[in-house]
Amino acid sequence: MRVGGTLAALLLSASTLRASTPSPKPPSNDDCLGCHEDPSAARADGSSVFVDGKVFGASVHGAAGASCVDCHTDLAKTADFPHPEKLARPDCSSCHAKEAEDYGKSDHAAARAKDPASRAAWCADCHGTHDIRPSTDPSSRTNYFNVPATCMRCHGDPKAFPRAGGTGGSEPVSFHDSIHGKALEESGLKVAPNCATCHGFHEILSPRRDPKSTVYRTHVPSTCGSCHAKILGEYSASIHGEQLAKGNESVPVCSDCHTAHAITAVPDVRRLQILQQCGSCHDSELKTYRDTYHGQVSELGFAAVATCADCHTAHEIQPAGDPRSSVGPAKRLATCQKCHAGAGAKFAKYDPHANPHDRGRSAILWFTALFMKYLLIGVFAVFGVHTALWFPRSVKARAEAGRNGRSGDGGAE
Repeated sequence: MRVGGTLAALLLSASTLRASTPSPKPPSNDDCLGCHEDPSAARADGSSVFVDGKVFGASVHGAAGASCVDCHTDLAKTADFPHPEKLARPDCSSCHAKEAEDYGKSDHAAARAKDPASRAAWCADCHGTHDIRPSTDPSSRTNYFNVPATCMRCHGDPKAFPRAGGTGGSEPVSFHDSIHGKALEESGLKVAPNCATCHGFHEILSPRRDPKSTVYRTHVPSTCGSCHAKILGEYSASIHGEQLAKGNESVPVCSDCHTAHAITAVPDVRRLQILQQCGSCHDSELKTYRDTYHGQVSELGFAAVATCADCHTAHEIQPAGDPRSSVGPAKRLATCQKCHAGAGAKFAKYDPHANPHDRGRSAILWFTALFMKYLLIGVFAVFGVHTALWFPRSVKARAEAGRNGRSGDGGAE
């Protein structure tokens, strides 16, 4: 009993000693800045670990009284300095759980999960590190007007984003010259969209692969319509919008006609581009348009001539048989009179897409074209036979003329 009691006393004493031993006091911000506020502070590879105390103090974290070890948690339980050079990456989710959850679903996070060496953006790439400012601060990387520049640090760098060197309308580098980019960056209009307006903030998904993306093909009209509400209503009621709602993803959406990033106004120079945009789907209609006066003048570069949108409208497009259609029987005259003020009912019967190969659409033109074709064949056939029959006689006549000529020469001698 005495041995057991002694052992219990020793265990109790050891437990009491451990309980009374204080855990290492985490370093204060002043302790950290004692080294890191030195501009020459650097890692073994030469990369700087300098932290400006004033900049951190003015940051959203510094202003809230956050300490260094709140983010660098692996230093919270150590008193050993200098600390290891390689520290764990700060885990923002401990404070920003919802944002971290959304980011975890994004393409950026998926790229990092697939390849730890990926340069896909994480929190610090967009928000900064020790200089994080609230988005209401004009100097913040996530301020409304600064978002494009922040995104372009990767999406405008060909090394990080290989397609960034392109000049196509689908590439982010085209945004600066767009009507949206100029309104945002030059005119300072907050009603103009920035990258996050269309793509989202943290849960950014692939526009080509993920149907949940705000800029996936089927979602483009609703995303654009969040600003262009009236246009969305017109498009939704059109043949294109109705077909898209039925699951037909081959119909055009906003970005097919306006591009994704290089969206511009529609001056005269772009009016002629409309023909190619519509013609990329409606090839036969473009060909028949090219046969008309409108089409032939447009080929010469004359922009003040009716193009597809002038007759069919830009967004409220309906089949000609639909009573709502601007080219249907009920509205065709009014459509023509937008350019031809004195036009009458007979003028409106003009067919701007008359097709000599389509008997059902233009029977008279079809028969006329057929007559002209056979007339041409007949003319060539008659004169071809005539030429073929005349050729031997022509050769004989030339030969006789040659002999007569030589005989005449001999008689003269």
